[in-house]
Amino acid sequence: MSSSPTSSSSSDLSLPPALAGFGDVRLRVDVILGRGTMTLRACLGLQRGSVVRLSQSAGQDLFVLVNDVPVARGEVVIIDDSVSLRLTEFRQKTATEALA
Repeated sequence: MSSSPTSSSSSDLSLPPALAGFGDVRLRVDVILGRGTMTLRACLGLQRGSVVRLSQSAGQDLFVLVNDVPVARGEVVIIDDSVSLRLTEFRQKTATEALA
C-alpha cells in the first residue's frame, strides 16, 4: 500500500534555514502491511478471492518507509470513510547516522 499523506500539522512545521528551500519536495511514502513468501505454483494460481498469508500478526504495527528508508511504525485508524495511519514509534538513528 502506497500513499502520499498530508499531516494536518505539516504546514505548521518550520524548517531550519538550510532546509527551507526543500519544504515542498515530494517524497514517496510506503506503508507495509506485511510480507510473505509463496511458491511460483501458488503465485500463478492466485485469483480474485485468494488469500495471501503474511508474516505480520493481527494488531501488530505497520512499517512506514520514506523513499525506501524505514522511518516509523504505526497503527491503522479509520477516520470517516478513510484509512489512515497513527504513528506510534519513530526509528532511532544509529551512531553512524548521528555522526553524519
